[in-house]
Amino acid sequence: MENKLIGKGLYFPLRPSSDGKLSFLGGAEKIRQSLLLILSTAPGERVMLPEYGCGIHELLFEANTAALRASVQTQVQEALTRWEPRIDVLNVRVDPGGELANQLLIRIDYRVRANNSIFNLVYPFFINEGAR
Repeated sequence: MENKLIGKGLYFPLRPSSDGKLSFLGGAEKIRQSLLLILSTAPGERVMLPEYGCGIHELLFEANTAALRASVQTQVQEALTRWEPRIDVLNVRVDPGGELANQLLIRIDYRVRANNSIFNLVYPFFINEGAR
């Protein structure tokens, strides 16, 4: 029953399996890939679904401040809630990247609705490209 609720889809990026057919993926790993795809897609990139994605890419050249981190947190929360119905977003935290002044670490805790399993994901997001 869990696979019907979570679903199955093509492995992304596309790659053939050992027998030359397209690889499919299901379960928690497919949801993880979906989250990464949402976070790495800027709205407007998909022609047939122009609103799909996360608005953090509009913040790329902003200074690494508490206000920016709060804005990233809001954008991520809204995008995941809108585009991934198989999960409940439990928490989104945005931390400075430590030694790298131009990196933010987006930490996401989420629950898969089909089985109440809890997972986390850390997504590195780079701002001010080339800054040191």
